[in-house]
Amino acid sequence: MATNKAIQKVSTKVLFPELSYIIVGTLFSVHNELGQYAREKQYGDAIEQKLKEIKMPYARELSVGDSGNILDFVIDKKVVLELKAVRHITGEHYRQIQNYLQQTEFELGILVNFRAKYLKPERILRIHS
Repeated sequence: MATNKAIQKVSTKVLFPELSYIIVGTLFSVHNELGQYAREKQYGDAIEQKLKEIKMPYARELSVGDSGNILDFVIDKKVVLELKAVRHITGEHYRQIQNYLQQTEFELGILVNFRAKYLKPERILRIHS
């Protein structure tokens, strides 16, 4: 039986709901236009164009310190967006975005695989140790 000390409080607050809605809408729009068999760079270029059109602040291919890691996008200095065009998302992809969140101290990342027939962007929260 767990004691009160062992139970970790879980927040029901959704981080950046409006911003997430805009990002996910952009992802669906790009997936609808390009389909599921384009290259990751093509998806990135299309996302970048749409972000410019709606005047959403972003940084693309942002280097993280001296680690050699490159973030696909940081949207509005709040959300890490990691793009994939692979057959299946694996645990390594989740570890990668969690590593990016730890390094940048951003609280929210969105991982999306454009190769999937039905797009399913996943919100990843930074783990606090």
